[in-house]
Amino acid sequence: MLALVAAAGYGVSDFFGGIAARRVTALRVVVVSYPFSVLLVLLIAPLVGGHADTASMLWGLAAGVASGLAVWWFYAALADGPMSVVSPVTAVLVAGIPVIAGFFLGERPGPIAIAGIALALVAVVLVSREAPDETTEEITGGRPLRFTRRVALLTVGSGAAFGFAFYFLHETAPSAGLWPLLAQRGAATAVVWTSALVAGEFRGLHGEPLRLALAIGVLDVIANAALLYAFHGAMLSVVSVIGSLYPAATVLLAMVLLGERISNAQKAGMVLALVAVGMIAAN
Repeated sequence: MLALVAAAGYGVSDFFGGIAARRVTALRVVVVSYPFSVLLVLLIAPLVGGHADTASMLWGLAAGVASGLAVWWFYAALADGPMSVVSPVTAVLVAGIPVIAGFFLGERPGPIAIAGIALALVAVVLVSREAPDETTEEITGGRPLRFTRRVALLTVGSGAAFGFAFYFLHETAPSAGLWPLLAQRGAATAVVWTSALVAGEFRGLHGEPLRLALAIGVLDVIANAALLYAFHGAMLSVVSVIGSLYPAATVLLAMVLLGERISNAQKAGMVLALVAVGMIAAN
């Protein structure tokens, strides 16, 4: 299923991003990975074919602006707020908003799929939860991280923006090929570059962080292309929820490759994610 490919791509991309962010800030990583993804789509799109109609390109641009703002606000929320709250709240909005949009579009999944979607939403929250640890305290210099009004607004804004980015991609025409993805990556790059300039993080990379950023660019293209095609072949609600399970891949890689300990809640979330995908696919 293409939605699972997208979830895996996003999850591995976030894993690489987490490794890179241990040496440089996350914004510096995406400042490089986003424009690189634009170049990749520019090379691939003509080979895939398709007609770049105006409506699809506008939907792609809207998705790019939304996803770029989502990344900006998400990093801003993590800078001052507790990850154990920011991450799951964002994740449930990313998954939940397209489900609501799909309902208003007339989508009616079967009863098993509906149960699977509900289970997946719970899984997203559990897998995304991270308890504060010594590393977090070290990064923040020991200052307390509170879920203030500003952090809450940034968190909700980020989750909503990600959710609407999914909806905007869904609205593109199948006949447009990957051209809407080019618009999406271009617009997202413009937003991310603006945020990096504002934050004073517009600087290049070298060494391992650069290699990781390029790998993230490749994974982002794979994930977004898979998601785009998945939207054209299945319901918005179903594809979005499965695609939102990407934190499970990140957590699994961190556990297997880095030996990181994961909480019982995250383990339960990963099991629920597998069950949810099976229920949705069986419908």
